[in-house]
Amino acid sequence: MPKVEITVPEHLEMQIAQLVEQGEFINREEAIEDLLSTGLKAYKTSGPQDQDEEPGFEDDGMMGHDDEYVF
Repeated sequence: MPKVEITVPEHLEMQIAQLVEQGEFINREEAIEDLLSTGLKAYKTSGPQDQDEEPGFEDDGMMGHDDEYVF
């Protein structure tokens, strides 16, 4: 399996660590792999937004932050 190195904001790292501590995932690697896979499936379902549409809530990201998504 290919290895990928990423840098994530600290608040996302804290959320991932919390999910692991709560037993949702065995470890960080499993959590990141599963969350990334789920996010890609959701992206394929909804697809990119057409740039000609009027801006809406999604343009601001979740809670006004571009890097927060719910999986």
